[in-house]
Amino acid sequence: MSLVSFVVGKLSDFMVKEAELLGGVRQQVEWANRELKRIQCCLRDADTKRRKGDARAENWLNELRGVAFRIEDVIDTFYLELEENSHNNRHRDRSVLHKIPKLSEEVPILHKLGTELGAIQKLLEEISKSKDDYAIEPLQDQGKELDAVVLPQRRAAYHDVDETEVVGLDDDRNNILQLLLNSKAIPRRAIITIVGAGGLGKTTLARMVYNRAKIDFKHHLMLSVSQQFSLSNLLTKMICELEGSKPKKKQEVGHLISDLRKLLSSKRYMIILDDVWEIDLWEQLKHALPDDKNGSRVLMTSRFMNVAKSADSKMTPYKLAFLNEKKSLDLFLKKALPYQEPGEECSSDLLELADKLSKKCKGLPLALIVLGGIISTRDKTFHDWKRVSDTLDWHEEGKDCMQVLAMSYEDMPYYLKACFLFLASFPEDYLIYARSLISMWVAEGIIPRHGKRTMEDTAEVCLEQLVQRSLVQVSSRHADGSIKCCRVHDLLRDLAMHEGIKENFVSVFPKLQDSVNHLDRVTRRASLQSNCAEFVEYVSPTTRSLFLFGQGIPMYSDFKLLRILEIVGVREIELRGLDRLIHLKYLGIRNCFWLEFSNDCSLSRLKNLETLDLRGTNLVDGDIPMGLWTIGTLRHAICGTVPVYALPFNVDLRNLQTLQFICVPDTRKTHLPCVKNLRKLGLDHRRANNWDGVVHLLGTLPHLLSITLRTTGREEYYIPLEIVYPTMIPNQNLQSLTLWGRWSESVTLEAGLFPPHLIKLSLNDSELRQDPMLELGKLKNLKKLKLYALVYGGMEMICPAGFPVLENLFICLDCVRSFTVKEGVMPKLKHLQNDNSHTILNMPPELEHFSK
Repeated sequence: MSLVSFVVGKLSDFMVKEAELLGGVRQQVEWANRELKRIQCCLRDADTKRRKGDARAENWLNELRGVAFRIEDVIDTFYLELEENSHNNRHRDRSVLHKIPKLSEEVPILHKLGTELGAIQKLLEEISKSKDDYAIEPLQDQGKELDAVVLPQRRAAYHDVDETEVVGLDDDRNNILQLLLNSKAIPRRAIITIVGAGGLGKTTLARMVYNRAKIDFKHHLMLSVSQQFSLSNLLTKMICELEGSKPKKKQEVGHLISDLRKLLSSKRYMIILDDVWEIDLWEQLKHALPDDKNGSRVLMTSRFMNVAKSADSKMTPYKLAFLNEKKSLDLFLKKALPYQEPGEECSSDLLELADKLSKKCKGLPLALIVLGGIISTRDKTFHDWKRVSDTLDWHEEGKDCMQVLAMSYEDMPYYLKACFLFLASFPEDYLIYARSLISMWVAEGIIPRHGKRTMEDTAEVCLEQLVQRSLVQVSSRHADGSIKCCRVHDLLRDLAMHEGIKENFVSVFPKLQDSVNHLDRVTRRASLQSNCAEFVEYVSPTTRSLFLFGQGIPMYSDFKLLRILEIVGVREIELRGLDRLIHLKYLGIRNCFWLEFSNDCSLSRLKNLETLDLRGTNLVDGDIPMGLWTIGTLRHAICGTVPVYALPFNVDLRNLQTLQFICVPDTRKTHLPCVKNLRKLGLDHRRANNWDGVVHLLGTLPHLLSITLRTTGREEYYIPLEIVYPTMIPNQNLQSLTLWGRWSESVTLEAGLFPPHLIKLSLNDSELRQDPMLELGKLKNLKKLKLYALVYGGMEMICPAGFPVLENLFICLDCVRSFTVKEGVMPKLKHLQNDNSHTILNMPPELEHFSK
């Protein structure tokens, strides 16, 4: 139970920070800490008994959880009252007469703390005594999984095995592609539907055909519809995806239909709508998608045959079948033995057991993948595999899949369970940014301290463990192998919500028809989805994490104990009362059209803030309150696409690791020595006369791993030699370099001047006069290359040699009409994306599939 570990750590920190102030109350705090540590050793035994149906053990755990919540609330409320008392004192008359009573004003707060701790002490004594009555024994906690993983080696290993494992879908893919691409046989706008049970692989199949077919269509997009959709939101997303723009001010559905129809008129398009539940979706949407008899296609996936039949009476729904026994075994072994060498055979006893396990999954890919994920964490022995088989109760027909999924949850150590349950906070089919998720886990205190690792590194290990167990799907990875984005299958999300409600861990509003069944419970984490603002009144004042998708709330100070506040997709938002949230560690306001900080908002009061994420959000005043830069705990400041203008001098931001985007300072005199631990930096340059300041800035950051530099498009602004080649400053660790802007005519591209460990390079509007591919091919560690717009003004680009480890290549080139790769070049290439139909790809035989 990660909550108890978190509270134990919090009590220890509390005693250190407030040693002088606590006085006589300190003994009560120390006693509670010692008692919780003793009880903590009994959690595994109690949880094991609870899983076996012991109602007394479950009741004991619920009582302990309630006490832990209460201790957490008492401490946080104490800090809140102290801070508000101090804040009020600072705003009074500063005379000596008003400074003397400060200590006396804190006496009632301490008395209240002592009274609360006294009541808690009695409860803990009862809980400790009852564990003996219930025969709950102390056991060693689980920690071997964290000990077994070493992060750098783990990244390299997982990078090759966690790609989508596909078994048995080749014929289905070819059949669907034939329907999508055969415009001569079916010139009309046809609606193709893939139907099948949850977990069969409909989304995987849809992504496979989308990635293969999109190059044949002028316009293409793939969107998840899910169970609770809004037509206006769906139309807005479609327009934004096709235009590559951000949402505009709110429009009526009729206007959105008209805009989408105009956008697609006379163009050949492919629209994929994944996970459709409503039978009348197509009736609502069809008027927005024109039929110009040019072979346009709409592909829908659904669990329901009536949805599929209602879309297009002339097209037979494509029913996805369960896997046969051979393919089931192949998929199971692929997940259970991810590191098996080619040609290496399984022992006969293991193969026999694997065959038995795979058959019990009844051909459902999701069950096979998850069960294989459980086996992959075990030793490759008959004893360990059989223990998993014996754990499952195979006698209940029809419940095999859900039992496998439930077992995957029960099989996890306590810290991993908390990480998994947290995923229920995100909407169905939501694309989760891994670095945001990791920051949230750390802010919530659900990541255990482990040796000398940073909390972020330990959290990354936890995420990789969820991937290995097939409970999280990797959508994309960074060039260094770390996870960039991930998703959760909707059946696994349902499991997380179900277990989260039982554990009183998270409440999702609304959750189908039974949402209101849990509104009377204290909500520690609340996720409001699908514009359900009416549920705000049910969110507890003691809530620690609040997720708002598609709506804001009038007053944020109603939730003074928040540690996480995530707001996504709100058109206009004003953060009234935000400065009262002194416990806030993570603040995300993303993809919001207009954000305004209230005039009286002082971010300096958020003294515990670690992460500010404003990606995709426009600021009304073009800047954020200067108080942000006085917060010493700040670790990540992501200010979105519009840069903040000026940072104050002489501030201490030694914990800051991420800073983007800021404008380049006017002079060499800056506060830079106070940000010496930066790892990731984004700069926006709008002046042509102060490049010395940029060079000086980069020279003071020895730990920098990533630089993004943007300039305006005006001709007189260019990037000089010292910025193009950061090896000319004292930093040899750089892994990622992004340059948006025109290079000086005096700069000649030379591979030998780039940082030696560079693994990702992005260039945009460079206006080079020479084909860059010969020199770029000499970068021995380059894994990802992105070339945008006017990188090169010529008509043809040729890759004659090199690129020994390049895996990802993205090109969107305005002038180039022919892009040629010679034989033997890019031997490791896995992904190639060409976003300009005017650029023809000429590939060697071994890479020819990328040009189809």
